[in-house]
This record gives sequence, C-alpha cells and structure tokens, in this order.
Amino acid sequence: MNTISSEPGAIVAKAAEYLAFTLGQEEYGIDIQKVSEIRSYETPTRIANAPEFVKGVVNLRGIIVPIVDMRIKFNLGTPSYDQFTVVIILNIGNRVVGMVVDRVSDVTTLLPEQIKPAPDMGRSINTEYVIGLGTIDERMLILVDIDQLMSSADMGLIEKLAA
Repeated sequence: MNTISSEPGAIVAKAAEYLAFTLGQEEYGIDIQKVSEIRSYETPTRIANAPEFVKGVVNLRGIIVPIVDMRIKFNLGTPSYDQFTVVIILNIGNRVVGMVVDRVSDVTTLLPEQIKPAPDMGRSINTEYVIGLGTIDERMLILVDIDQLMSSADMGLIEKLAA
C-alpha cells in the first residue's frame, strides 16, 4: 500500500493495487494481495455434478485447487481458450482457488478518488460483487470483491468469511 500525504498530520489517502484482467470486452480488477500466482491455462480434471462454471480441479504442488471460469460465472458467452488464457491463483480465506480469465493486463494503482461507486443497475445486473469502477484516464476497471464472490453461496467453494 502506498500512502500520499502533503503535510504531517494530514489525512492520509491510501492507494491500492489491483490486478487488471479481461473477460470478453470488459476489463476487471481484483486486489493484488489476494493473488498468489498467474499460470497458463491447462485443462483441469472435471468433477461430476459440479456447477458449469467450475471447470474442475488441478493439482498445484500437492494442493487440489478448484478452477472457476469467470466468463461462464458472469454469463459472458462461450469461453474460448488460447495462448493468452490464464488462471489466476487466489488465496481466499484458508482456501486456494483458481479463476480462468481471458488475459491479464497489468497491475494498476488506484487512489480512493479514482474509484467511483458502481451504478445501480436495477435487477438486470447483479452488482453485489462489484466494489466500484476504477478510472484511469479513459480506461475503466470493474473492481470485483473477490472475497465476497468466491465465498458466495452460489459458488459453494469457500465458507462465508468472518466479517
């Protein structure tokens, strides 16, 4: 975390770093501190009766890691896997989870004033996992609360995190 202060005793605004990635035409961001590593996509072992968005599991240095395809989870059309497709390995609570994204862009630092609240989209779009919209010049990142998303009841991957 970076801190910015113009003088001693002033209120300190904290900058946060986000890993930017794309799903379809949109760019998203998650807290970089949740990211363990980024790996190239390899076909996971399918698990019977798992939800469609859970592609399966991989063995990551002796740890069995569930792999979630975010394009399927967010209902963004049929995923395609190419040389840019990556798996972001996350540490959420006491669990390790992988999420498949189309590609990773970069790590971006955002100040609080660069993060705008998510607009109310009514019932048409579920924004309960969206922290806000990060803006950098003409670029906009949809900031995802990855803890909330991965511990949600419909994911069924991680027990609810203690508040």
